Amino acid sequence: MTGINDSLPLLGWREWVALPHLNINELKAKIDTGARSSALHAFSIEPYRKNGQRWVMFAIHPQQKNTDTFIECHSPVKDRRIVTDSGGHKQRRYVIETELILGSSMLRAEITLTNRDSMLFRMLIGRTTINTRFIIDPNASYLQGIPSHLKNYPVLK
Repeated sequence: MTGINDSLPLLGWREWVALPHLNINELKAKIDTGARSSALHAFSIEPYRKNGQRWVMFAIHPQQKNTDTFIECHSPVKDRRIVTDSGGHKQRRYVIETELILGSSMLRAEITLTNRDSMLFRMLIGRTTINTRFIIDPNASYLQGIPSHLKNYPVLK
């Protein structure tokens, strides 16, 4: 890979991530440079107000093919947008912004909420989240390992 910035971390096409503010410690995510935005599996999505601010409660099945285990999450709502999926279907989704741990990096990520039960991965990381921060090796998997929650990560903007 001569000529490419060798100081950037290398990602495989799938990686382990954590979303600490949502109490999600380990989640398999697909790195998708063809997708603009990142998406997180969510069901039972319920908007509410907290101290005059819009929030959303949702649940997630963190493990693929396991609908018995779920985590209840709460987050402020950043936006609500029309998103076109890979099949060309348009859907109005809640957008949240939260910290995402990927390898030894912590990123601020905008994430749309959608039901991904029929998808292999519970999370899709789009190019706006990883843009200019990583190099992708489409032949590799899990190059960054499982996130360690004991580290004090600098937040990459």
